[in-house]
Amino acid sequence: MTATTSDIITLRGFADCEAALRNANLKQALYDAGKVVMEDVLLTLHGPEHLKRRGVEARVFRRNFFNHYEKVVFPSTLGQTLAPYLETGRANLVAFGYRATVNLTADFAGIDRPLKSAEESEQLIRLVKKLSEGATMVHSTRDPKELEDEVRTALAEFDDAFLQPSIRRRQDLLADVAAGRMDPADLPRDVLTVILQAQDELALDADLLLREIAFYMQAGAHSTANTVIHAFHEIIGWAGQDASRWERLGDPLFVQRCVHESLRLHPASPEAWRTSMCPMAMAGAGDVNTGDRLVLDLFNANRDPSVFGADADSFDPDRAVPKGVLPTALAFGIGVHACLGRELDGGLPAKPGADPDSHQYGIVALIVIRLLALGARPDPDAAPQLDTSTIRPNWGSYPIIFAKD
Repeated sequence: MTATTSDIITLRGFADCEAALRNANLKQALYDAGKVVMEDVLLTLHGPEHLKRRGVEARVFRRNFFNHYEKVVFPSTLGQTLAPYLETGRANLVAFGYRATVNLTADFAGIDRPLKSAEESEQLIRLVKKLSEGATMVHSTRDPKELEDEVRTALAEFDDAFLQPSIRRRQDLLADVAAGRMDPADLPRDVLTVILQAQDELALDADLLLREIAFYMQAGAHSTANTVIHAFHEIIGWAGQDASRWERLGDPLFVQRCVHESLRLHPASPEAWRTSMCPMAMAGAGDVNTGDRLVLDLFNANRDPSVFGADADSFDPDRAVPKGVLPTALAFGIGVHACLGRELDGGLPAKPGADPDSHQYGIVALIVIRLLALGARPDPDAAPQLDTSTIRPNWGSYPIIFAKD
């Protein structure tokens, strides 16, 4: 459909942004500048093609598997990641956050790490950071051409070092299944495997398959790492010197409430962009023409005082939200483009009487719970610094020390 105008309309109210996110006649537009890695990936697709691919890839993101991963797999991964930092008694949360989440993201995306070495992890983290820079290019303060060249180089290295070997291994396993030499239940449970199984249905060419898996890698690791740091920072500031608040932080269910409140204040993407596919009338926007761009200010929508109260800008883990509103508000999006990994990252909101032993907390809460149990505190000799390479309010450095072991 041809655009007739290119007006930009900004929505800041919670109800207006929620309605826009649910509107099937608005197309994702935030990642147009980062098409080097985001063109035609699941997040930027629209309409029937999006629904078809989402239906295939959602087979990986089932609640029972999240629970298994959280209870069985992740505790060991987290322990191994923390070990070298505990030996030195300090860490930078930015580096630690990426290390803690990149292996998790690789497992779900379908990227093998055969060597399991520190050097291999560092190579993958370096590539994922560059891919994240490319995806969020719209908010970068760097030269676009220079950054795009760096992202193309990173994509080529990621393809050669990680994706192609992972594809070959899965193709061999699928051949074994087809020949009756392997039980299908023993196949890896990841996005790459389900795509290869559905290749005739999806018909992704090599370049698009590379971008699709790269998208999962950067989206998972980048957003989860940043969310951990924001939650830790808010909790430390809230608790301060108040002994009664620190006592409450010994309850893992309460820490999860803190993480949800932090997610409300710090959504992974502070805004969403949409382009109108047809003329329409919208609450908060009035008459919208084909091709108009809508900027959904999620940062401020999640702080809308008409929904979250007069102190909506403040961190309050005891905040009560209206019925029908999630504690994380619009942090994970809503509608057809809602984050597939929202329960993996954020878990499930605890109901009254929830069992702390069986509750699904989400990866972010599990990391923060462990950090607090280890006595993690901001390093008094090294103040945290914001990331100046982006206008997004992300941390570039956040040194911490461990008071326990």
